[in-house]
Amino acid sequence: MKEMKLTLDNITFSYNGSPVLENVTREIPKGDFAAIVGPNGSGKSTLLRCIDGILKPRKGTVFVENENIHHFNRHEKARTFGYVPQEARNTPPATVFDTVLMGRKPYIGWRIKERDRNITARIIRQLDMEDIAMKDVNKLSGGQRQRVFIARALAQQPNILLLDEPTANLDLRHQLEVLQLLRSVSKDEITTLVAIHDLNLAAQYCSNFIMLKEGKIFATGGKEILTRENIENLYNIKVNIFQDNGNVFFVPVEKG
Repeated sequence: MKEMKLTLDNITFSYNGSPVLENVTREIPKGDFAAIVGPNGSGKSTLLRCIDGILKPRKGTVFVENENIHHFNRHEKARTFGYVPQEARNTPPATVFDTVLMGRKPYIGWRIKERDRNITARIIRQLDMEDIAMKDVNKLSGGQRQRVFIARALAQQPNILLLDEPTANLDLRHQLEVLQLLRSVSKDEITTLVAIHDLNLAAQYCSNFIMLKEGKIFATGGKEILTRENIENLYNIKVNIFQDNGNVFFVPVEKG
């Protein structure tokens, strides 16, 4: 699989005339695991949808290897981007296997080929879901469902994986499992971009960060931007910072 550089060039987006994103510019290195962080309403989810092409920016362009994604046809886009929304609603009754197999849609012509089934089986095996492969996806736990939808995106064999709050509504164990999975995916040369609320988890697993505030880039870079000053100004709170075995942790200071 070829690594793909992702470039955001002056992305600007509005809902009904109200600005949501303004002049967002950033290059995501090939094979990187990057986090979009910021307060509620800062534009994290909207930015992911603009990157995937679900939303069309009012101004600006998304480039993959210097090619404008708006020039991609539907199948090219589906083979380039795998998108996992925060919550998949109205999921039709289907087994885990068939749900993951849906990710092969960009490659399937008149019928499903043995190659599609083999790729689906391999991904299910890699994500340790063989024991639930024949279960109805709607009867799984939140953590299991999240892994299924990540698996479906991986079945597209994308070069770029986009995830909107993949740890939302999961208990701590499943949060860690999902982020460990995503970190291993990025090591397989898939550029991974995740919108995430939990700054501590982002700091532990991600290598690069886009801080958004009121739709604008507040700061970008590696872990060196995770300073007390940046965090306090981004979220308008006071924090204490602790370090342990190379990991940094942020604890809000109670007002009073």
